[in-house]
Amino acid sequence: MLIHLISSIIAAAIAGWLASSILGSSRTLTMNIVLGLIGGIVGGLLGSLIGIQASNFIGNIIISTLGALVTVWAVNKLAG
Repeated sequence: MLIHLISSIIAAAIAGWLASSILGSSRTLTMNIVLGLIGGIVGGLLGSLIGIQASNFIGNIIISTLGALVTVWAVNKLAG
């Protein structure tokens, strides 16, 4: 259980960093983790709507990154 939590936080940090890097916004590590966690939820919801789910760590990062891209884009739009 603890290893799954740690793995999820690491995947969230990577996803948040990737999304911020792709969209050209600079964020702190903490904000990357938060946006990555939210992105993981968004990515999971979007994936389930179209029938895609992650089955391993790399898949988790990909789905989380796609969700984080949507989340970071929305945050950038709302923040101005």
